[in-house]
Amino acid sequence: MCNLYSIRKGPAAILDLARAMQNEAGNMEGGDVYPDYAAPIVRTNENGDRILATARWGMPSPAFALEGRKTDRGVTNIRNTRSPHWRRWLGPENRCLVPLTAFSEPGRDARGRHEPVWFRLTGEDPAPLAFFAGIWTPKWTSVRKVKEGPVTADLFAFLTCEPSAEVAAVHPKAMPVILTEPGEYELWMSAPWERAAALQRPLADGALTVAGSAD
Repeated sequence: MCNLYSIRKGPAAILDLARAMQNEAGNMEGGDVYPDYAAPIVRTNENGDRILATARWGMPSPAFALEGRKTDRGVTNIRNTRSPHWRRWLGPENRCLVPLTAFSEPGRDARGRHEPVWFRLTGEDPAPLAFFAGIWTPKWTSVRKVKEGPVTADLFAFLTCEPSAEVAAVHPKAMPVILTEPGEYELWMSAPWERAAALQRPLADGALTVAGSAD
């Protein structure tokens, strides 16, 4: 599953593509994003305006996954949207757009060592901007790391689905749900779940290119 992605576009490009009105993320720098770290998301605020903000990658884990554990590092990739645990966050108010320019899946090099395989949208742009179909929750209190103790943070994750041909060659189980068209962004951010659920599907074969790195 995808536990590493990159964003090489700045706030202006993200705001423009997502038709967001306000930047609460500041003048963030691009880079790689790892689980349990803060990253940019586009969400709606209490007034219904679309804003660029930040949240910590990893939604609250289901209760069964926390049995016998002292910490909850969070769930980064979500597949089973029929689960009652996830259904509470599938309404438009809890959906978000997670910007990316490339994502990776775990692979191996010629010597059998673990090495990420990077994917980006096919095209001339070396850092094409797109969005994961994300969900988020505000002000969730949990122990993410023992040394931190209880913390309260906004959290996010994104949906996964069956892989396209390019991803399946590396990771046959799943790929992130990626949105590439303005109509998809609008549908994800505003439609009832019965309609938005149709977006939980792979990109068409050929839409992704294997890249040598995140850059």
